Amino acid sequence: MSAASNLLSEDQFLCSICLEVFTDPVSTPCGHNFCNECITQHWNTKVICDCPLCKEVFSKKPQLKVNSFISEMVSQFRREAELKASKAEMQQMIQERRVKIKQIRECVKRSKAAADREKAEGVEVFTALKECVERGLKQLMERMEEEEGAREKQAEGLIRDLEEEICELMKRSSEVEQLFLSEDHLHLLQGFSSLKAAPPTKDWTQVSVRPSSYEGTVVRAVAQLEETLSKEMKKLFEADLKRKQQFAVDVTLDPDTAHPRLILSDDGKQVSLGDVKKKLPDNPERFDECVGVLGKQSFSSGKFYFEVQVKGKTEWILGMGQDPTNMKGEGTYEGVWMIGLENGNEYSAGTDDTEIDLSLKSAPEKVGVFVDYEEGLVSFYDVAAAALIYSFTGCCFTDKLLPGFSPCVNDGGKNSAPLIICPVNQTV
Repeated sequence: MSAASNLLSEDQFLCSICLEVFTDPVSTPCGHNFCNECITQHWNTKVICDCPLCKEVFSKKPQLKVNSFISEMVSQFRREAELKASKAEMQQMIQERRVKIKQIRECVKRSKAAADREKAEGVEVFTALKECVERGLKQLMERMEEEEGAREKQAEGLIRDLEEEICELMKRSSEVEQLFLSEDHLHLLQGFSSLKAAPPTKDWTQVSVRPSSYEGTVVRAVAQLEETLSKEMKKLFEADLKRKQQFAVDVTLDPDTAHPRLILSDDGKQVSLGDVKKKLPDNPERFDECVGVLGKQSFSSGKFYFEVQVKGKTEWILGMGQDPTNMKGEGTYEGVWMIGLENGNEYSAGTDDTEIDLSLKSAPEKVGVFVDYEEGLVSFYDVAAAALIYSFTGCCFTDKLLPGFSPCVNDGGKNSAPLIICPVNQTV
């Protein structure tokens, strides 16, 4: 600000009538200053002309002129006030951006820490799996080499026996030939009698060494390896699920959002579809077509986990949704991440406009739902099998999240079992 304006306070630039900064300031004969329009209107409402401040009465209506000095001072004050406001706004914007930089750096830091943890765990897990594969390969090679060694040893023993018999037969053949060449008939008769008996030999007609057949050996080894890996992976999934269960939260159903045909338990933990449509307040957040209900608890940060029993049902829907402004109609508002069952064995995962068919090894009886708000992650687990059903990754959460539940239609009583929010057992 200028030196002159620094000497004056803001109050000195205010019109005492409108209490705003002067507009076209004029001075009365008594020396007080007002906005031209303000003093003119003041006098128009009075029979006499006086000063609103000192009450001095003027014999006739003064001819007022804009006070150029005050006007210039006001203009200077306005400019400096605007500059001050602009500077303050800039400082606020700078501060906001510094806070945002800090948030981004903290986010990157958390992300790196999470990535480092996952990488370390990944190295540990894949190293264990690699060692398991290498161990399986080593065992396969050792077993095949052991079998082949035993077969070679057997063959060598048989060959050695055969060669010994050949030597004996060749010796006997040489003796016969020598006897045959003898001219002494008496010696011939005596030698023939002693050589007539066949040398002690084995009957080799039924003896053989069967060639090795390794058909299916590798397949069986891989099958065994797969079984071993499945056990190791189950341990991994169990450990992963146990970590998720550490973030268990208490979720209850919100009756103000429940479709009029839904029946909620008194404790807010169970929901099923009834036959009668109840008369309920027509809340904006109430489902009126989709037979659904939301959880009371909302989440806008951190990690959380809860479990829902779906046992005995042929159709159901579970998921998370961003806080809807209106649940009227089909309830297909933006920002949903859900999985469901229909027709007894058809599982799927879906978002606002995408649906994916799922192939599950077994039908889950209890489903675990895990959310990491900052990571944009929504995962569903088969609790009993400790198996991951499906994960939505890279989600963009811009509002608070609410759990959503639908027991779906009763299907002639086949699907009448309720959805039950269960206590989380952390001893998987």
